[in-house]
Amino acid sequence: MAPSLHPRSRVVTATGVAALCLMAVGLYMAVTAPDEETQGEAARLLFVHVPSAITAYIALFAGLLAGAWYLIRRSPAADLVSAAAIEVGVLFTAITLLTGMIWGRFVWGVWWDWGDARMVSTAVLFFFYLGYLALRRSITDPRVRAVRCAVLGIVGFVQVPIVHYSVLWFRTLHQGPSIIRPDLANSTMDAAFVAPLGAALAAFVATLAYLVAVRVRIARLEAAVARSATTSQPVGASVGPPRLGGRDGG
Repeated sequence: MAPSLHPRSRVVTATGVAALCLMAVGLYMAVTAPDEETQGEAARLLFVHVPSAITAYIALFAGLLAGAWYLIRRSPAADLVSAAAIEVGVLFTAITLLTGMIWGRFVWGVWWDWGDARMVSTAVLFFFYLGYLALRRSITDPRVRAVRCAVLGIVGFVQVPIVHYSVLWFRTLHQGPSIIRPDLANSTMDAAFVAPLGAALAAFVATLAYLVAVRVRIARLEAAVARSATTSQPVGASVGPPRLGGRDGG
């Protein structure tokens, strides 16, 4: 009889399947969406670039919440969730930077512009959280690591609104926000792109949930291996010296 999956494993597997299905739907809707008037096919990068940016924001915010919960409750699980969410957030931030550079090459004619506040602030955010990941690997004491990284994750999130609203606060090549705007009722996005973008965003968020769950599971296994390595006896520790002679040792 085949062993049954743990309920938590079933949820993770179901999340992964849902993410895969949503990704397929989002890809189909992105490919079949109409061409944009001025940018043509290059505008299809919208369906990767924007969802990856929003998903990165969500991941880093989840890391902030879990880190704050750790500081309040000293929950090891909260520390694992915070680390996993931020690690996946770094991945989506990298995707945002890469697709932004490709899109900029098509539209602006350059891969990178140091004068663009959105590009530079996103790069600063990316490297800041790379430093967070480096800090986690440099501290061996789990409690000290959890506290310091929780504080860093909370402080670092201050950069997210700076990144997002940089296109409103500074003169940049990057266009203004189309969705998350101060005047939420006045979106500048064409109605034909709303549904494909929504499908892509749902797929990215589902992927985020799946990757975080998998990363937490891996972190728990790593912690269990580390504990067993520190508590187990070295090889031969239970072997005593040989006894010579008879029963009485004579």
